[in-house]
Amino acid sequence: MTDDKPARTANIFDVARLAGVSHQTVSRVLNDLPNVRPATRARVEQAIAQLRYSPSPAARALVTRRTRTIGLVSPGVADYGPTSIAIHFTIAARGERYNVETVTALDADPGHVRDAVEGLLRQRVDAIVLIVVDMEVLEAVQALDLGVPIVAVAATARRSPLIVSIDQYRGARAAVRHLAELGHTRIHHLAGPSQAPDALERARGWRDELIAQRLDVTPTVAGDWSAASGYDAGRRLDVSAGAAVFAANDAMAIGLLSALREQGLAIPRDVSVVGFDDVPEAGYLYPPLTTVRQEFAALGELIMQKVLVALEEPDGVTEDTPLATHLIVRDSTAAPL
Repeated sequence: MTDDKPARTANIFDVARLAGVSHQTVSRVLNDLPNVRPATRARVEQAIAQLRYSPSPAARALVTRRTRTIGLVSPGVADYGPTSIAIHFTIAARGERYNVETVTALDADPGHVRDAVEGLLRQRVDAIVLIVVDMEVLEAVQALDLGVPIVAVAATARRSPLIVSIDQYRGARAAVRHLAELGHTRIHHLAGPSQAPDALERARGWRDELIAQRLDVTPTVAGDWSAASGYDAGRRLDVSAGAAVFAANDAMAIGLLSALREQGLAIPRDVSVVGFDDVPEAGYLYPPLTTVRQEFAALGELIMQKVLVALEEPDGVTEDTPLATHLIVRDSTAAPL
């Protein structure tokens, strides 16, 4: 009895496995892009020939219509995180010979973001990258039938093949664990905006680590990512000597430090403070700020590679593990006296 089941057509991931390279490298060879060593290029070409691989007709048709331009919808905020993501994604895109057309959505309202997306579509972009600072925006854009791939940069527990992120949740847990291991038993949280994905994940990590450490979960005070809001929150937080504060970003931590000093509290003798982001100024504050570093350059590369795979093999896009963060311990944290 013969098996009439047709043989599966090879895809870009099969080529990558046979050649012993990443699918991103195969994509670079297919598109005749630079920065591929001759020996690697030859190995990929041999695997392509052996597997008789060719991109799907639909993908090839798309290639002929491409403008090699990617639309980037950036939020209308000057925060370090979104700004860094936009910069490093643009660098990664240019490295792949793509132009980036950036549109700033001055308002996080889903309607304004949809208008920005539609404006980019009129410019015939090949794909769209969306930096998400509000969960309602993510939900609204995912509901659209755009006709081009859209890659969202969003820290969310809801996984999707076209979402990339840095692991805010585990970064927050590492910050709180550091404070608990120093001996702090009362660890407050200065949270970010309630609809911001990063803020939600950092608050979730803070809460879960407190529970894991069998420590009390105290009421949070929220800011808007700015140093001014951190200062205002610091005046409202009921922080006693021996306590610690995990701030959802470095800017708010800077404002918090000022407010705590005005209350006569010394850092870290009386209160330990941890931020998030590792802004360039963090190591030069007084005292230098313990914080959680995000690898924005690696994120920019990951976003671009996700776009390339979505264009070359739409059915082969898979979920990625969020990029790891790194706890940077400086002088703003110490064991309580």
